[in-house]
Amino acid sequence: MANDSIPEMTMNDGYTIPEVQFGTYQIRGGAGLQQVMEAIKQGYRGLDTATNYDNEGMVGEAIRRSGMPRAHFFVTSKLPGKYHQYDEATMAIQETLYRLGLDYLDLYLIHWPLPKRNHYVEAFQAMIDAQKRGLIRSIGVSNFEPEHLDRLINETGVTPAVNQIEVHPYWNNERMVNEDQKRGIVTEAWSPLGRGSAALKEPVIQDLAKKYDKNAAQIILRWHSQRGVIPVPRSSNLVHQKSNKDIFDFKLTDQEIQAINQLSKPDGRVDGQDPNEYEEFE
Repeated sequence: MANDSIPEMTMNDGYTIPEVQFGTYQIRGGAGLQQVMEAIKQGYRGLDTATNYDNEGMVGEAIRRSGMPRAHFFVTSKLPGKYHQYDEATMAIQETLYRLGLDYLDLYLIHWPLPKRNHYVEAFQAMIDAQKRGLIRSIGVSNFEPEHLDRLINETGVTPAVNQIEVHPYWNNERMVNEDQKRGIVTEAWSPLGRGSAALKEPVIQDLAKKYDKNAAQIILRWHSQRGVIPVPRSSNLVHQKSNKDIFDFKLTDQEIQAINQLSKPDGRVDGQDPNEYEEFE
């Protein structure tokens, strides 16, 4: 993958993944297209979308208009809860590719486990079979807890490559980061800065920004990276798009990482979404 500015890590299936991805949640339409094309110009190759974001078509169009080879991109999408049954999941994968206008996905995730509905194993099996047919390169999950991961592994024999979960300074999710690591699963962070700007204003973050001559967001994104977590920041601001990926030319100390970890709160989730309870009906 031709991209010098963002390093890559290797997943458990042998494929590599950029260590910062560009998130497209709430980025849609013509304005969204311009923002994603600018992100591509800035050097992003990892583009993270989802069927539930209603923007897969726009992301595919940005890739086409970029004029760059498909192989230079790492494209992720996600399976919505209403399509967890095997046949539905199989068709949903195909429809995602039609919307994107691509022949394959680099990574496809189950968006939420929805354990009360209890179809996530067959959804994963549909993804395994789509992978065998060349429609998906790497398969993973999002918002999965240890018991959900273990059930998938035990019943299908396949370990997800990625678990994309909520991680930010107010919810460091150390427990799940460690659980993923134990199973050889890469952790991605959605909402890596937290929603709103409160964490950016924390004194410990501000002090580190001054020390390293970086902005607050760069400090937080580097904190993720040094914990082995891939952040998926979203920004429509071109200056922020550029700075959000320029985080690999400095290093926080272990003590500084711990100081940021200390900001975590028991009720720190942005929307209080507990994966064991959350019902993603649409």
